[in-house]
Amino acid sequence: MKKITFFIILLQAILTGSVRADEGMWLPLFIERLNYVDMQKEGLHLTAEEIYSVNHSSLKDAIIIFGGGCTGEMVSEKGLVFTNHHCGYGAIQSHSTVDHDYLTDGFWAMKHSEELFTDGLKARFLISITDVTQVVLAGLKEQISETDRTARIKELSKELEINATKGNQYDANVSSFYNGNEYYLFVYETFRDVRLVGAPPSSIGNFGGDTDNWMWPRHTGDFSVFRVYASPDGKPADYSSSNIPYKPKHHLPISIKGVQKNDFAMILGYPGTTDRYLTSYGINMALEITNPAIVKIRTKKLEIMKADMDASDEVRIKYASKYAGTANYWKYFIGQSKGLKRLKVIDQKRELESQFANWLKNDNNRLLKYGDALLNISNAYEAISATELATRYNAEAINRGSEIITFARSYRELAVELAKSPTQSKELNSLTEKLQVASAKYFKDYNAATDSKLLAAMLELYYKDVAVQYQPSMLVEIYKKHDGNFTAYTNMVFNRSIFASQERVNAFLKDPSINTLQKDPSYNLMTAFSENSSRIGELTQSSNELLAKGRRLFVAGL
Repeated sequence: MKKITFFIILLQAILTGSVRADEGMWLPLFIERLNYVDMQKEGLHLTAEEIYSVNHSSLKDAIIIFGGGCTGEMVSEKGLVFTNHHCGYGAIQSHSTVDHDYLTDGFWAMKHSEELFTDGLKARFLISITDVTQVVLAGLKEQISETDRTARIKELSKELEINATKGNQYDANVSSFYNGNEYYLFVYETFRDVRLVGAPPSSIGNFGGDTDNWMWPRHTGDFSVFRVYASPDGKPADYSSSNIPYKPKHHLPISIKGVQKNDFAMILGYPGTTDRYLTSYGINMALEITNPAIVKIRTKKLEIMKADMDASDEVRIKYASKYAGTANYWKYFIGQSKGLKRLKVIDQKRELESQFANWLKNDNNRLLKYGDALLNISNAYEAISATELATRYNAEAINRGSEIITFARSYRELAVELAKSPTQSKELNSLTEKLQVASAKYFKDYNAATDSKLLAAMLELYYKDVAVQYQPSMLVEIYKKHDGNFTAYTNMVFNRSIFASQERVNAFLKDPSINTLQKDPSYNLMTAFSENSSRIGELTQSSNELLAKGRRLFVAGL
């Protein structure tokens, strides 16, 4: 999952009536110190304490992480949440069937009892942000290797997270900022009972198609409505009919007064990660290798899914969320490449790097501390670029390609247990029970015929586009054995693999055997690509460490 962080983005209306963003994003923790005075000048009437406070209710209590990384807004004292339509799309899809097609028709619960619990959907409320940079960096030794540095930071972060959640119902994580130069501890309260309240038809909520998510201006009714539930005492709880709507510490009041020209506006939310400090070397690799690879693979996946979705309402509903998820960043990378080229960003980065080099020359201490930064980055990217195509194809064509491979991967822990002599019945029973639950959820939105086409297409792309030295030997053998006909191979896989149908999986889980797993064609294919990915990772480990060090020094120098 992408790293999610709480930021304020300021928007300022200028005399022409257009809107420009004030440069940058800020952690609400530092609002009073860094930019509160400027915000007041632009027309802000709230106090800094009303925006972010640990001890009192504030705007931060009304802005949540919805699901896997979207922003949601609490709009009532009865737990009502607004979020984007595409953020609620997976939940809407999960409740849709051919007979109750909420994707096409929309959905509205007219009373609490009609609201639909969505398994796995969560709402996270920010409790506090703490700067722990000094604690983390003080725990690092001088001249430590990047591998040891990463391991030590992970260890220190874990300690901080455990201490922050001891004796309470919170969860926490330490996040790195500025390429490892600063660290912050985020503490959250996570609610697990979230129910769908309403959503417009996709013709409104998704007007213009999935790709419209990255276009502006938009003409979309881009919203969906949910409600957060808690136990009767207001605490996070698993789904229960006795749960009640959660009363947040703060919710956003709704105004129907409208807005006026030059009104102050700001965005408070969770935009995720940024590549703001990427160097010209990183941009060059993105433009030449990374982005084209992702776009090519996702284009093929979308083509296959859409053909089957257009031919069957059942498949359309099953694959709606998968298609939308694939299309989302497919459009993103197309637009990113166009923007980088149009704005000549690589030239801007080279100019900045030239200024950085000149800045170093004027001071021996700077040269000693930061002098290797750009050289390390340059050397690292030169080495990483050799395997980047294979790395992207592993990620996009294999790990995010055919689902039968990713499903087979979820059985590796079971394989380890089955290989023990003797097996531990308690652990084995626990694993099989979990896998049975996961199996039912997985096959609910699965179509083997579509996945078979995806597997054939992804294997063919990998074979044709990735240099042979970065391919698993099994792929070469498949090509030779089947005379380059990957469809013939995937037909065999789906005819024989236990992972191609729920009936076969359930039969296997009743009497699991390590021999069955080791003979399974999709499990063997998964293993071959996993080992190949690890081998490629080992080839680039030292270069990735060099890149991490170079980027950290470069950003520190900036």
